[in-house]
Amino acid sequence: MDAQSRGRAENIDPADQWVLNPNTGEYELRLGNSAPQSPVPGPRTSRRGRPAEPEAERGRGGAAVREAPERDAEVPQPRRRRGAEPEPPPGRRNRRPVKKKSKTKKILAWTGGGLALVLVVTGTAGYLYLKHLEGNVSATDVGDAAKQGFSKDDAFNILIIGTDRRTGKGNEGYGDKNSVGHADTNILLHVAKDRTNATALSIPRDMIVDVPDCETLQPDGSKKVIPGSSQVRFNTSLGQEGRDAGCTMRTVKAVTGITPDHFMMVDFNAVKTLTTAVGGVNVCLKHAVDDKDSHLQLPAGESKVQGEQALAFVRTRHAWGNQGDLDRIKVQQQFMGSLMRDMSSSDTLTNPRKLLDLAEAATNALTVDKGIKSVGTLKDIALEMKKVPPKNITFLTVPVIDNPAEKVHATVVVNQTAGPQIFDAINNDVSFTDVKKKEKAAKDAQAARLKGTRSAPSDVRVRIMNGGAVAGSAQETLNWMQTEKSILKSENAGNAPAELSRTTLEYAPDQAPQARELAALMGLSGSALKPGKSVENAQGLPAMSLTLGKDFKGAGVSLTAPAKAPEVTDKSTADKAECAS
Repeated sequence: MDAQSRGRAENIDPADQWVLNPNTGEYELRLGNSAPQSPVPGPRTSRRGRPAEPEAERGRGGAAVREAPERDAEVPQPRRRRGAEPEPPPGRRNRRPVKKKSKTKKILAWTGGGLALVLVVTGTAGYLYLKHLEGNVSATDVGDAAKQGFSKDDAFNILIIGTDRRTGKGNEGYGDKNSVGHADTNILLHVAKDRTNATALSIPRDMIVDVPDCETLQPDGSKKVIPGSSQVRFNTSLGQEGRDAGCTMRTVKAVTGITPDHFMMVDFNAVKTLTTAVGGVNVCLKHAVDDKDSHLQLPAGESKVQGEQALAFVRTRHAWGNQGDLDRIKVQQQFMGSLMRDMSSSDTLTNPRKLLDLAEAATNALTVDKGIKSVGTLKDIALEMKKVPPKNITFLTVPVIDNPAEKVHATVVVNQTAGPQIFDAINNDVSFTDVKKKEKAAKDAQAARLKGTRSAPSDVRVRIMNGGAVAGSAQETLNWMQTEKSILKSENAGNAPAELSRTTLEYAPDQAPQARELAALMGLSGSALKPGKSVENAQGLPAMSLTLGKDFKGAGVSLTAPAKAPEVTDKSTADKAECAS
């Protein structure tokens, strides 16, 4: 062996050089690139210096039988080379030499233990940090106005409320200093079930509505029903007379027919902290602005705003269009689109400092219903929202007209020609942008369920249940079926086990003709028909199950979803930067 080879060999643990020779099936000692050495380790030495032959290695007649060492067995050191340091004296008889760990193995062992410790510490810290964030979030119990949890498999509606309540230092110049926190900015966010699209519907604060009675939870734990008000501004649905966000949710449902599942509420500080956390939001102006009321001063063209300046941007209205709330809503929609783009940009998502600041700012700013107070749930909502392409997030405003009851126009009312069409599209999960639906094949199959023979009304056998519709809907539908449609084999089966957002009709294969007849009479779409099994009615005969969901509008009112959304000229999408005017 030359000097170079010896140098390499001396730096390698000999115990790691025993390798299995596939040709011989025996372990061989290899030193560097040298040829195989003795096929087995040298024999151990007995106390008298003679080779020891363990009984396990003796064959018949006392002949020694060589065996390859096991993979995990200790391997003796090779014989000492001439000039090398003498080996330590052998220990007691039958004690095998201790295998020496290589430097690499020592490093790996230390690193593995260290990594385990880091993972444990990081996991604990991560858990504690999540609990810290959860402690930042305020929650309001709004009773049955909100759902108890969040489903990642369904469409969902979240009412985003911006109040004019002045909290925190530096907010003295904004809003009414005596405000109890009215619903100043309101956006109903609908996210489609297949996550291909979303719609953000702005609700004007000065829109005249009827606020329904609402039950609120008092500080002492008691419940109080706050009487409703007729023909009042929408913003009074929060704060006025002690109304909570649940009252605003109920008002949205009364006006639009769309049921909010949850709410998120923020005040003035949220705009300042969120925009600062992302390092500013890009905005664009068609003309320079110098507003004495909001103190907003910006040049024409692109600018980046954050903190106080960002709040002034979304609060000002005298710098835009007709200096009214509707023009300010357009600017706020453009601002939200820009904020969404900045929050989802790689510059934010790959910057740990920004993400931590954003998490702190967002959780400190939020007040939500108890159903989504968990940071894990808020994370799930954010991840579901992230699936929606920005180009398919549409910003709309409730269609309104000037209030005809006023000589000097200061308020607006819902445009009853255009409004219901938009509400209906959102309620039926219809996109306002052109999207490639993931479920085209499924939709074709659903449409096919309506094609085929139909039974006579007198042969239709159905049980009706209330699964989220207004109380009394099942009985109302039963009366309508029996008195107006001659469906006498029908019965009221009470409440369904769970609430549904959409009305469904489940039937067995041999009941398809009955299902098609009932669908035609009620105006049910193919998606409402659910092939399944029948259930026994009061007479013990097989019957279909009709479950009236939250979309139920009344007996005899068609539930067929619109094929496409109505044309809306005044809309924008989150992917496009527009200049405020």
